[in-house]
This record gives sequence, structure tokens and C-alpha cells, in this order.
Amino acid sequence: MKLQLPPSVKNWLSLVGSIIALTALFMIVFLFIVTSILREQAVYLGLVTYILLPSVMIVGLLFILAGVLLKLRRERRAGVRPAAGWPKLDLENPHQRNAFFIFVVGSAIFVLLSAVGSYEAFQYTESTRFCGTLCHAVMEPEYTAHQHSPHAQVACAACHVGPGADWYVRSKLSGLYQLYATVADVYPRPIPTPIKNLRPARAVCEQCHWSQKFYGHKLQLRTHYRPDRDNTPWRIGLNMKIGPSQASLGLIEGIHWHVNSRVRVDYIAVDPGLQQIPWVRYTNLDSGEVKVFRDKGPLPKDGTFPQGVVRTMDCIDCHNRPSHLYLSPEQFINGAMAAGRIPAELPEIKRLAVQSCTIQYPSVAAAREGIRAGITSFYQLKYPDLFARQRVLIEKGVVGVQGEFAQNIFPYMKVRWQAYPDNIGHLYSSGCFRCHNGSHTSDKGEVIRRDCTLCHDIVIQGIPGKGLEVARVGESLEFRHPENVGGAWRDYSCTDCHTGGAPEEMGH
Repeated sequence: MKLQLPPSVKNWLSLVGSIIALTALFMIVFLFIVTSILREQAVYLGLVTYILLPSVMIVGLLFILAGVLLKLRRERRAGVRPAAGWPKLDLENPHQRNAFFIFVVGSAIFVLLSAVGSYEAFQYTESTRFCGTLCHAVMEPEYTAHQHSPHAQVACAACHVGPGADWYVRSKLSGLYQLYATVADVYPRPIPTPIKNLRPARAVCEQCHWSQKFYGHKLQLRTHYRPDRDNTPWRIGLNMKIGPSQASLGLIEGIHWHVNSRVRVDYIAVDPGLQQIPWVRYTNLDSGEVKVFRDKGPLPKDGTFPQGVVRTMDCIDCHNRPSHLYLSPEQFINGAMAAGRIPAELPEIKRLAVQSCTIQYPSVAAAREGIRAGITSFYQLKYPDLFARQRVLIEKGVVGVQGEFAQNIFPYMKVRWQAYPDNIGHLYSSGCFRCHNGSHTSDKGEVIRRDCTLCHDIVIQGIPGKGLEVARVGESLEFRHPENVGGAWRDYSCTDCHTGGAPEEMGH
């Protein structure tokens, strides 16, 4: 039996549609084979393979259908065919039989390819590569920070979408406006946080982090470098009280007490960034006891207490930068010097590096040039002998500072550490002191204490090899400030002095 196409398909519009559809199909199959063989693929290859080309193929199929309908319409008007009615299938008729088998086989192939393509498109649009690199300029800060975070192996969608079809649909609908904002170039710089309409944090975080698994204390060591000629290191060791002293005691104390399933902590923030919290409510879910703490700070001019949305504290209220953390120059320069990426033996490199990274550059290229010019000219003018003998060491310092800057500061999106405060700790942003400032008081005079030992004990502090203090087991050292500031640190918050950048560049 000779297979022939129905006469209605034989028209120019359907012919063009057939060429478009077959060409797109061939390209989809070819690119699918290429991406299956190659481990790495170009940034936009998945977009072309699973979204653009299938759309082109569907357009070609619509052209074929439109050509058939138009030809049938012309034939009816000319009296060649009877008026349209219910379609009749007669497999004894060669034309109808051919059309039937072509339709059935073609539909089966199309459905199969659509199923495979839809699955691959789903996987691609849920991938970190898609989220982070498709809109490179917009998402570059988030993608770069994610690649250097503890969650680097966790896909963006695992946290921003989570399991279930309902939140997947919501995320894609939300993505429509994001696509428009990107194309129309109307997106804010930097992107404001916290992001609204996200899935509840505990529903996402607790896919991996089991809140009923209690952890005890954790030792954390840090090295800070003074901004002096010798970049004097200052070592501090903190016994972080993540949970109780023994894990078997449960969440009766420690930092993670705040998400204890037997209590609830609610609060009101009066700013979009949730940094100013004048009202806190504690509820004991076992006894029903309720305590309300109000900040004793000055009220607004009209004398009324600030109003706002009551939020229940969860993981993200402290871990607000779990995958997209932008460190301050003080932090990332300290870390790079401790790791040896920036040579600590270069005199004054700590102060110079922080100062270079605090300047607001118009672009990444300008930042690289400014950092290089600032560091090289400094050593050339102030340390000419060192500059002549240690060019390799100075170059290492320049490259190290440039690399650290590129991972944490993004001029195009105006992303800097000040734009995204990190609520873990209290050194460069308010963090814990948003509530634990010693000013939140209940009606009975109870105070949310500003007590360092609630969260950690200082077990090591001082200059390594020169008067390093070490606490006995179970004891805590009294904090000693690296600089000679006397007892002033007791009367002020860390952020009153510590900006994260060079004081002369930050207006302090």
C-alpha cells in the first residue's frame, strides 16, 4: 500500500509549517544528544533545546493545521466539498486511512517527545544554572554568593520553591513579572529583601534540618587582623551555645531555643528589612503563659506605639542569609589573610585592603583597576625597597583583594554588605541586638537580657604567642577588646563603631 498524504495537506502554508516543524524536531533531537553526551553545556543551550525550539515546532504544526483548514474552506466555498459536519472515518477510503494513520503515529511521537521534553524543561528551569546564569547581570550576586555558600550543592528551587505542584505553579507565575521586569529593565538595584510571598521557612529548611535533633555546643575559632603596620593577628575562640550543654537535655536553652516547639516568639518590626523590633511576645505553649516586651526607647512624635504585622519567629529571622551572604570588607579580608590568599606579611595590607574595598566603584572593571592602582602606588611610595624586592608578593596581595571583592561586592546591582544585613551575630549588623539590647522590658519589669553568655562563652582571646588567654573547661573569659577602648564596649552596641568598612570611607 502506497502511503499518501491527504489532498488537504498539499498547500503552501502547510508545506512551510512542515518544514518548520521537522527542522525544529531535528534540532531538538540533535541538541538533546549533544547535551546527553557532554557533561557541561552552554548557558543558553537548555533554553533553546527545551523551550525555544519546542515553541517553534508547535508554531510549525499550527501552520500545517491552518493550511488544511484554509484549503478546506476554499473548497467548500467553491462547491468542491459538502458543508462541514461531523467528521466521518471510513478506513476503506485510502485518503482517510492514510490521514488516520499519519495522525495516530504522528500524535504518538509528538506526545512521547512532549513528555520527554516537558520533563527536561522542568529539570532545566529548576536548575541552579537556569536561575543563576540566564539573567546574568541581575542574578550574578546571588549566583556567585550561592556558589561559595554552605548550600552550594542545593539547587535554588529546593529552597525558593520546595516540593509540591502548588508552589511550583506559584513560583512560575511570580517569574512572569520577574521576566517582564528584567526585559523592561525596571527591576530594583539592589533587589529588596526579605522576599515576599515565599514558602514558610520551616517548611523548606526542615526538609534537611530536623528541628527535633538537638545539638550541643560548638567551638568556633576566628582570627582578626588589626589595621596596624604588622597586621597584628587577634585570635578569638567562642563556645557557641547552639543548644544545651548536653544534646539529651533538649532545647531548654541555647540559641536554637527560639524555635523550640514548646514556645512561640512573635515580634513586630517597623521597617521593611526587619531590623527594628520594638515589640516582642513570648508564649509558653505548655502553660499558656504570655509575656510582652516593649522597647523602652523613645516613641514617635505623636506618642503612639509603632504598629506593624505580627510575625512568628522562624529560621530565617536569624539565618536570613543562608545562601546569599555578602561579607563586609573587614570580614572577607580577615578570612583571606587567615587562609593565605592575601599575604599577612605585607605591611599595612589589612588597612589598605579594607580601604580599597570600601570605595564605591562604578563597575567591576573600575574596582579591579582601582584596587590595583591603590595598592601598588601605596607600596611604591611608602615602601620603595619592599616594592622593588617583593613585586610577586604585592601582586599576590592585589589579586587576592580583587578576588575577594568580586565575590562579595557587585557595583552594577549595588550589592554591598550594608544592603543585606546578616542577622547571625551582632558585630557588623544589629542581629541579636535587635531584641537582646537590654531595653525590651515587660510590664513586670523583666528584660530581654543583653548578655553575651546567653549565646556563647569566650574560651580563647588575644595575640597568638603573646599573652593568649585560654579559659578553663566550663568557664568563660571576660571580653577584652583588641584595641584599648577601656570599658566603652559595655555601653555601646558593636555596630556603633564597627561598620564593616574603613571608617574614613564610611563617614565615621
